[in-house]
Parts: sequence; C-alpha cells; structure tokens
Amino acid sequence: MAVVPKSIARPDADEPTLKLAVLIDADNAQASIIEGLLAEIATFGEATVKRIYGDFTATASAQWKKVLQTHAIKPVQQFAYTTGKNATDSTLIIDAMDLLYTRRFDGFCLVSSDSDFTGLALRIREEGLTVLGFGEQKTPDAFRNACHKFIFTEVLRPVAPQKTAASAPQAVAPQIPQPSASPASDASVSQKALPPALPKKFILNALGSTQNDDAGWVNLGAFGNYLTKIKPDFDPRLYGFKKLSELVKSMGNDLDIEERKTAGTGAKALYIRRRTTAS
Repeated sequence: MAVVPKSIARPDADEPTLKLAVLIDADNAQASIIEGLLAEIATFGEATVKRIYGDFTATASAQWKKVLQTHAIKPVQQFAYTTGKNATDSTLIIDAMDLLYTRRFDGFCLVSSDSDFTGLALRIREEGLTVLGFGEQKTPDAFRNACHKFIFTEVLRPVAPQKTAASAPQAVAPQIPQPSASPASDASVSQKALPPALPKKFILNALGSTQNDDAGWVNLGAFGNYLTKIKPDFDPRLYGFKKLSELVKSMGNDLDIEERKTAGTGAKALYIRRRTTAS
C-alpha cells in the first residue's frame, strides 16, 4: 500500500501539526531571509531540527555567522575538498537521509536554489513525507516541482522602511532643484519594481477543473490546495497579494465570490466560481 503524506498545514490553521527538519544550503541562500524563512516555516509546523551547511571560513558565508546563534541554527562546517566541486550538497543529502530513516519527522524544508536537491526531494516524497522547498526565482523547475510546496525567498525578504516627509531631516538652507531622471530610466526602474502579471488563464483553467457541483462553486481553501498540487511554486505574494482571498477578489470581472457560513460553527468560508459572461 502506498504511503500517503500528511496534509500540509496551511497558514490559517489553528495549530501547525508537522514536525519539520530544516536544512539550509548556505552556498545557495542568503542570510537576509532568515527571519521571514523561519516565520513562514512556523505556519506549516515546528522546526524540530535546524541545520545549515557550508564553509563558514569562507568570506561568502560570513553573513550567516551573524544570525546562527540568534536563531538557534546548528552550523555544519564543510570544507571544499577541491575547486569546482560542491561538498556541501553531499553532506546535506547524507544528513537528510540519516534524519529520514529516524522516522521522527513529518516533513523536510530544503532551503536552496540548487537543482542538485531534486533527487533528494523526490526520495523524501517516496517515503510519504512532506517536502517544502525554499529558493530564489532562478531555481530550476525540476526542483520546484519535486516539492509539495515551493516558496520563493524573494517574498520573505524584509522590506526596507521608506522615509516619509515628516521623518526626513529639515534642510538648513534652500536646496537647488536637481534635474530629474530621463523618462526612459524612470520607466526602467518602475518596470523592475512591478510584480509579474497575474496568470488569470491558469487560475481560471484550474478553477474549471475543481468544480464540484452543478452551479460551479468551489471552496477557496480546497481551490488553494489544488493550485499548490499542480503548481507547487504558486504564491499570491508574487503578484502583490498577501492571501489567495485578496487575489481572487481582484478578479471580480472574471469570478463570482460568495461568503458562506460553515455549518455548526460561526466561521465563514469563501466560495468562488467562474463567471459565464464578464461584467
């Protein structure tokens, strides 16, 4: 009989249920994401083990040494045996397999943008455990799709506070106006800051595959789980929305949205369906 992995705890769940082993590839992850990373992992379960792998004598890993003690992450030192070979990956994979065979975990969090961990993710899945991947948008599709859920670390980075007019220091003397940037450069900067276009076609097609009644209504929670299954790296935050509910509400011209009370409780749930004609 095939082993079925435990359900992924959602961020809106009352109590996270998964016991997770968090394994970080220091060569392919930035220390600036650590607070957002651990907060994200906490929405899925408990980080029972937290380990990071790399050569911490190297300059590139200096950023990590400042945060390891604060966040109780165990460093695993791995010297590079030779130039061009990644000994860190091998050490992480060996440790992951050792932890897997203890049978003490419900899932693994693999933090890397390296496709070398694709095989590891698949092997863990074969044991019926949940695999959560975390990496940059440059992460190859093979590793993304090998995970049950893949989260881009770009959405976990802290947002730098913007200076307001009130908090800005007052100038002692009048300032000479500076020439503004060219329209071309302004457009370039704005374009880089914009989130990617909302994949409406993908969302609407997925909605059509999840309709469970004649009227076409689908529970939003169930729809979100389906999106994760067919596209593990789908994340509303990539498109400028904190939650899936905010994303679907922005598609008012394409979707009907209805809020219903859950039987036996005071809770409410959102249901959505595709509009037959755009308003």
